[in-house]
Amino acid sequence: MIGEAAPAPRPAGRPPDGPDRRSGTATGARLDDVHVLRRLQLASSGRSLVLGDVLARLAELRDTRPLVEEPRALRLTYREGAERVDRLAAGMAARVEPGERVVVATPNGYDQLLCCMAAARVGAVAVPVNDRMRPEEVDHVVADSGAALVVRSPAEVLAGAGPDVAELDRRRPGPDAVAALFYTSGTTGVPKGARLTHRALLGQLGLLALAPTELRRDELIASLPVAHIMGFSVLLAAAVAGIPVFALPRFRAGEVLDAIERRRSTIFVGVPAMYRLLLEAGAETRDLTSIRVWASGADVMPAELARRFQRMGATVTLPLLQWSVGDAAFVEGYGLVETAGAVAARVSPPGLAVPIPLLSELLGLPLPGNRLRVVDAGGRRVRWGRVGELAVRGPGVLAGYHGDPSASAAILGDDGWLHTGDLVRRGPFGSVHFVGRSKEVIKTGGYSVYPAEIERVMEEHPAVAEAAVLGLPDDHLGERTVAAVRLLPGSAATEEELLDWGGVHLAGYKRPRQVRVVAELPRTGTDKVARRQLEALFAS
Repeated sequence: MIGEAAPAPRPAGRPPDGPDRRSGTATGARLDDVHVLRRLQLASSGRSLVLGDVLARLAELRDTRPLVEEPRALRLTYREGAERVDRLAAGMAARVEPGERVVVATPNGYDQLLCCMAAARVGAVAVPVNDRMRPEEVDHVVADSGAALVVRSPAEVLAGAGPDVAELDRRRPGPDAVAALFYTSGTTGVPKGARLTHRALLGQLGLLALAPTELRRDELIASLPVAHIMGFSVLLAAAVAGIPVFALPRFRAGEVLDAIERRRSTIFVGVPAMYRLLLEAGAETRDLTSIRVWASGADVMPAELARRFQRMGATVTLPLLQWSVGDAAFVEGYGLVETAGAVAARVSPPGLAVPIPLLSELLGLPLPGNRLRVVDAGGRRVRWGRVGELAVRGPGVLAGYHGDPSASAAILGDDGWLHTGDLVRRGPFGSVHFVGRSKEVIKTGGYSVYPAEIERVMEEHPAVAEAAVLGLPDDHLGERTVAAVRLLPGSAATEEELLDWGGVHLAGYKRPRQVRVVAELPRTGTDKVARRQLEALFAS
């Protein structure tokens, strides 16, 4: 690390029993000519892949290699996963017609992904819903989508007999057909179903088949909701890349830390709220040196929090000495349900965990196939250093909202550019720097104030774990800035002390006018803070 003494090598934790996890390479590694040719064919045909048969295509490459493991539940190879999709599809075939919607309301887990693949296998449109949604919310999705079938358990459609593969193949849709409806969280209104095509979900993933994952052992540990685009796309990407997944249906910080230590997992993907909870659960006292890559998405990741986790991981473990050296990489993705996942990313490389002000707000560079543009209210590109709305164009952009042409027209231009509603500052080399949501900008005393900036400052207080900032109507200022704050376990700070902190570290027009200390912050299904649910705290 720059400006510090080089860290001493850290002893790695004892690898678990079993030859596969002691080995530096994955089980069954094959790189013969036929295998390489199939990988090249899969990579080159990525834009023609469809959700229903992607596992079958991958099984031709990876056959008995591990696909997924869940604690005390599912454990599948690629071949077994493809066969399970066909059996699920066989159970759906007699109950839905091509183009009809299938609501997948199963418990969160890998089977929910497989049920979505099965719906696509019969030419239907998958509609996954989060099992944490209230019954009335699920009822809205069922009614709005016009679902022909609701699957609440894989057992309901899991056929005992073998499927009619010829019939399933006959129903195969084209890559430009709608594969899934993903409903928005609905924090700003009634949830809408984003229509995502097979090409949108899979078109950019084909190249991951070229990743040489046979040459070393990797395992991704994830505990994300599959019904949300981040969790869905992470599992798809891992499958295509050949990275086995250990999937926890519910995020519990202690269980995640235990699993990393016990299994020596090498990749963790979560949202910023999960990283905060891991830290509070004692992550810095655990042996997490097996992690080579930390990844985050769905919300802005505080730079200092990312740096702390980089130091907990390692660049490499020396096999003979069992010592770990260096820092892990950190990858932060940016995307929306309307873009079928990530369209930009920033990467802090392994061994680099240094405070760089320019990088702390960097949203990232566009991923291959995507273009980013920063525009003003009239749709004109802004100059470097200016703030504007981020517009995106790429293969993942939605085909519109289901049954809502006016909402579709509001975000999709005739030229194919998606207006995200996110405010960013235009940087060099096509980079953009996140500022905040356009709908969350606080107009106070004639100034524009961005909640993300204030939250970052409030979270620098040594007692603060997390802050949520919003604007409330004010007769004199137009809006006033307020903050709800969650403290670190065992820490103490009064609301007056936190008000003083904001006054010292922020310009006068930015500082919060009220602060409330809360035990928990309300969250959406993707663990983002539901700011509007905090308004009642400040009613007085």
